[in-house]
Amino acid sequence: MFRVISMGWLPGDHETASGVSCLLEAQQAVEAGTYECAVERGGYSLAWVTLSDKGAAGKRTDESGPMIGRLMAEKLDLGCVQGFIIPDEADILKGLMVDLALEQGFDFIMTTGGTGVGPRDITPEATLAVIEKRLPGYERAMTGASLAKTPHGAISRAVAGALGQSLIVNMPGSPKAVAECLEPLLPTLKHTLEKLQGDPSDCANLHK
Repeated sequence: MFRVISMGWLPGDHETASGVSCLLEAQQAVEAGTYECAVERGGYSLAWVTLSDKGAAGKRTDESGPMIGRLMAEKLDLGCVQGFIIPDEADILKGLMVDLALEQGFDFIMTTGGTGVGPRDITPEATLAVIEKRLPGYERAMTGASLAKTPHGAISRAVAGALGQSLIVNMPGSPKAVAECLEPLLPTLKHTLEKLQGDPSDCANLHK
């Protein structure tokens, strides 16, 4: 399975005046089995999803989602990073997470926003509805990092877990809180994903 990121003209007669003729020649080459393409994967794939009614409406500039991408790129070899800004709607978030994990096969799906107790904070409930394995250690690590900075960290209801072979983690909404909560997780992400995706090595060897 591969995903088309962008499209352009296929190889053909560049002197042909008609672009349609050029495309038809390329199509004939594909049908004749003379056109080959190679699909290679380099690095991990990350999708960040920002939950924000104002952001989705274009009334607020999102800083937290791009920050997740930058911080993770400093520690991991990321070959694909894609961002989404959606309103605080549970059904939209659930559908997007399922698509990103099971259809598009992203390694990491990091949400930001909607983890508090406000009327529109629906991220934890939506995440719990789709994950198959919960990671309470991740959740405790994020809470601990937040509490080290402010007692308000106790309010967060962020959830972490796995869907298929994808790791899903809820992050807070503010850039500062994202950096604080992501810090204790960064050293664990690669190993967690490797085990999730079937690495048979013995974890005990890591502690020798």
